[in-house]
Amino acid sequence: MTIDLKDVLPILLYIALIVLVIYLIVFVVRLLKTLNRVDVILDDVNHKLVKVDGVFDLIDHTTDAAAGISDKIINGITSFINSIFGRKKDR
Repeated sequence: MTIDLKDVLPILLYIALIVLVIYLIVFVVRLLKTLNRVDVILDDVNHKLVKVDGVFDLIDHTTDAAAGISDKIINGITSFINSIFGRKKDR
């Protein structure tokens, strides 16, 4: 009884293919678990960013109001200075 290479090679290829398919199934299952964890983490981060977004909106409105007030003060000062120097030119 001799073992022929034509008989052994297909068997080895089938065994290697079965091992590869099992490995890929395990890999895909682990990948799906990891993606589910990442999805939960991203949802948590998104929820926290929504909360922080309100604070940034409040800061944005406050800085806009402060800039408007400072613009009015600066315009008042410059118009006052222009009126003082404008009177000397008229004389």
